[in-house]
Amino acid sequence: MSDQAAAVVTEVRGRVLLITLNRPDQMNAVNTDLAQGLVAAVRELDENPELTAGVLTGAGRGFCAGMDLKAFLTDGPPVGFNEFLENGAKKPLIAAVEGFALAGGLEVALTCDLIVAAEGVKLGIPEVGVGLLAAGGALLRLPSRVPYAVAMEMALTADPITAEKGAEYGLVSRVTEKGGAVEGAMELADRIARNAPLSVAASKQMIQAVQGRTEAEFWEHQRPVMAAVFSSDDAKEGPKAFAEKRPPSWSGR
Repeated sequence: MSDQAAAVVTEVRGRVLLITLNRPDQMNAVNTDLAQGLVAAVRELDENPELTAGVLTGAGRGFCAGMDLKAFLTDGPPVGFNEFLENGAKKPLIAAVEGFALAGGLEVALTCDLIVAAEGVKLGIPEVGVGLLAAGGALLRLPSRVPYAVAMEMALTADPITAEKGAEYGLVSRVTEKGGAVEGAMELADRIARNAPLSVAASKQMIQAVQGRTEAEFWEHQRPVMAAVFSSDDAKEGPKAFAEKRPPSWSGR
């Protein structure tokens, strides 16, 4: 197994792809192998028509400690990391967080669409404490996920918040008992995966498209997306299955 393949492990569970960051001895810190393995895993999720959603988690005692600072000193920023942080996944991706998601680790979680975290998990962007900047999307995404003052305080003090506080603010979708984040995220992903894949992906796309658009611009942006969904095979299968009182058999086409 290559270093890239070893750094990120995938497992298909029904219509859900479980993606595991697999550098537990380094607290799943992001080096180039992990970054490129993550990009490859997301490509697998997006390009496989048999998959509807993904769950992203970390091996060992924490989700991800952010960028591997030792590797950064010798090799520079991890190659490929920004590709994930900027683009994420086309299909729904849920972060399942145990222990901590700090610095780039929280930015990885924020790149996902939903966060399921175990009780007591620490979520933070401590970059200012080590002379760096949370430049991987936290300063973009946090202000839309938590109140302005909370985002500003997290960014300026470097102090983390807990999963419970994150849930109060709306940052965390569900809080589980310790050790239960993956199970909780899989339950959520399985529920999503019961629905039509094209409809799910389009719904995600349109919710993301709300920000920065007027109502008129949103309606215009939605027209081709709506046309593609309504003309799909699944748009015929859904009503047919409803009329026949049976579970739908989605093709993703």
